Amino acid sequence: MLILGSQVLLGFQYRSVFETGFEKLPTSSQYLKLCGLCLMLIAVGLIISTGAYHRIVEEGEDTHDVHSFVTNIMGLALMPFALGFGLDLYVATGQLFGRGAGMVAGAAMTLAALYFWYGLGALRRREREPEIREKQMESEKEDEESGSAKVKDKIEQALTEMRVVLPGAQALLGFQFATMLMEGFEKLPASSKYVHLASLALIALSVVFLMTPAAYHRIVERGEVTEHFHMFSSRMLLIAMVPLALGMCGDLFVVARKITQSATAGIIGAGVMLVFFYGLWFGYTFYRRGRREGARLKTEDALGKTA
Repeated sequence: MLILGSQVLLGFQYRSVFETGFEKLPTSSQYLKLCGLCLMLIAVGLIISTGAYHRIVEEGEDTHDVHSFVTNIMGLALMPFALGFGLDLYVATGQLFGRGAGMVAGAAMTLAALYFWYGLGALRRREREPEIREKQMESEKEDEESGSAKVKDKIEQALTEMRVVLPGAQALLGFQFATMLMEGFEKLPASSKYVHLASLALIALSVVFLMTPAAYHRIVERGEVTEHFHMFSSRMLLIAMVPLALGMCGDLFVVARKITQSATAGIIGAGVMLVFFYGLWFGYTFYRRGRREGARLKTEDALGKTA
């Protein structure tokens, strides 16, 4: 639910910059729209990182570490959502009723989101804590008894993670195609048009990668559940994330350059966001995996010496 909503909103954020009415906004509102776009990109990056963590660190296994990571990431991802909603409502309301009304509406929306997403949960958490702890202990005991996840379950989880990313990537692709036919796109420098076209191609390539496991499962595996297909689908998910990040950051460059009238600002903004994506999706996850493997080898060595 979060990733689809965030990527659809992300597509609207990209497209709004090329609408005729965008140029009529005050400069401050245009920069706030750029901030809203960056916040939505951060939310998307955080949410997608859960799939990378599950594939790279845990290799598709169900563990309490995965559950804890996903829970923490979801909590973090809601924050840029709340701030982005507030900024967009400020711009929309301010355009109709003035800056003062926009500030009130934007602040009210942000506070409402923060209360229902964080405050309400914090208030109820204390009274639910004993029951939750009991459930966690039961879950840990069941995991120890059952061992690793079945191949069928791991494949279903891998395909679910792909279905999480795919609709949003397809929505982004549709917005990118539509943007090329808008009046604002014609006013862009030629280099920005080329970057947008390259970004479109990268998002399309990501969609191709995400749709490949379904075809592979039918043609090669004949619909059967195998460990080979689990490994293949996991790799395709991770491969698809490489052009997806490049495509989103390429369009961020185009938008930032249009608003700031500075190619340097666009390059810096896109570069920082790309480092955030790759650092979170691959850098952090491979780091955690390396530490875990190192700890496992030390444990095995200690047991070997003891024996």
